[in-house]
Amino acid sequence: MKKKNNTAASVLSAFLGILAIFWVYPVVMILINSLKSEKYITTDSAFILPDAASFAGLENYVQALGAQGFATAFGYSLVITVSSVVLILLCTSMCAWYITRVHNFLSKMCYALFVFSMVVPFQMLMFTLSSTADRLELDTPFRICIIYLGFGAGLAVFMFTGFMKSIPLEIEEAAMIDGCNPIKTFFSVILPILKPTLISVCILETMWLWNDYLLPYLVLDRKKYTTIPILIQYFKGSYGHVAMGPMMACIIMTVLPIIIMYISCQKYIIKGVLAGAVKG
Repeated sequence: MKKKNNTAASVLSAFLGILAIFWVYPVVMILINSLKSEKYITTDSAFILPDAASFAGLENYVQALGAQGFATAFGYSLVITVSSVVLILLCTSMCAWYITRVHNFLSKMCYALFVFSMVVPFQMLMFTLSSTADRLELDTPFRICIIYLGFGAGLAVFMFTGFMKSIPLEIEEAAMIDGCNPIKTFFSVILPILKPTLISVCILETMWLWNDYLLPYLVLDRKKYTTIPILIQYFKGSYGHVAMGPMMACIIMTVLPIIIMYISCQKYIIKGVLAGAVKG
């Protein structure tokens, strides 16, 4: 039996290793081509490592930083991501606390609606959402966080609620006896306990928001506001042609912060997901 288990584990490891190679391969190819001159990217040389003739150094990265308002697009993406993540974490954690501690029809219905929202395809409501955002003047990087709150609340409430059920009620009762009102109890007692799930939700929502293309494309005025994914989509060099080298460099500079963040916080993601899904 032990030999069979070892064999199964080896087969599974080999399969996951091959799958990881397929996932990493596109990123590696983009990184390699971001270091090449333009003419070597659009030929068969795109699939080989750069040599003395094709190596362009950091030229593509310099062009990407100085072309088409990369800094502005980066700033808008940063504003959208940070404001949306903060709003999602604050509102959904408080909502999950209410759902967990207040047992009535309203709380059960709210939880059911949040879970249901996770399975509703975005394509079903994107056109209605676009017109609604225009009417409510949510079509700027400083207000679109309200829309993201609606889309990100389902997963966040689900994870927070699962973890919240494991927190003993006696801790909150002790805080109330010491004179804490509900707001102070939440921020002083509950929020620090939620740290593993807070970090997990923060990372997952950040990865989604930073890389999101469709919602800003539909809602924002692209003549005024351009996020990083939209900039990459319409990246053009001199004379209006697509500059493949700088575009590859732009992709790497966009993806790298998220990859570093995910790798450095991976243990918190696993801990928070398990806590939200298993406990309670």
